[in-house]
Amino acid sequence: MSTATDPRMDFKLLVVGASAGGVSALQTLLAALPEDFPLPVLVVLHLPRDRPSRIVDLLDVRCPLPVREADDKQPLLPGTVTFAPPDYHLLVEDANTLALSVDAPVLYSRPAIDPLFESAAEVFAGGVLAILLTGASNDGSAGVAAVRQAGGHAWIQCPDDAFSPIMPASALAHAGADAVLPLSSICTRIKGLAR
Repeated sequence: MSTATDPRMDFKLLVVGASAGGVSALQTLLAALPEDFPLPVLVVLHLPRDRPSRIVDLLDVRCPLPVREADDKQPLLPGTVTFAPPDYHLLVEDANTLALSVDAPVLYSRPAIDPLFESAAEVFAGGVLAILLTGASNDGSAGVAAVRQAGGHAWIQCPDDAFSPIMPASALAHAGADAVLPLSSICTRIKGLAR
C-alpha cells in the first residue's frame, strides 16, 4: 500500500466523495491543501436536491485554493476545487472539460459519487487519486472499484475515524483501497503531492 502515498506519483486529478459528516471532513481536508497544489480537485458531497447549496461559500473561506460550483462544459482547472451543484451529477467529460448530468439518482443521490469517480477513471485512468470520506450510504463503492481497476489509486478514510463509517466500510468491502487512513493522515499525505 505504500505506493499510494508516494508524492512522486503522476496524478492528474483528485476526486473526493463525502456524505453524512462530510461538511466537517471537507473543511479539514480542503484547509490542508497547500496554495501551490497543482491538481484539479473535484468534489461530490451529497446535497439536498431541492434548494441551493451554501457549501462553496462555507468552504471557500477555509481553503487556500479557489472553490467554485461546477458549470456545464467548464474547463477542468488546475489548483481549483470544484463542487457538484445540487441535483446534478458532476462528470469528467474529457481531459479538459467537465459536464453536468441529470441522469437518474444513484443510490438515491444526485449528485452522486460513483458517476464522478467512474468518469474520472475512464478519462484519466492511472492518473486519478480518489479519496472517499465519511458517509451513510454505499455510494462511492463502484466508483472506487472503477478507479482502481483503471490503475488509479484510492485512499479511504478509516471507518473508525469517520463520522459515519458506512460509506468507507462499504467501499473497502467492495473494492479495497490503496491506503486506509484517518483524516489527519490523508491531509498530511495530500500536502506531499504539492512537492
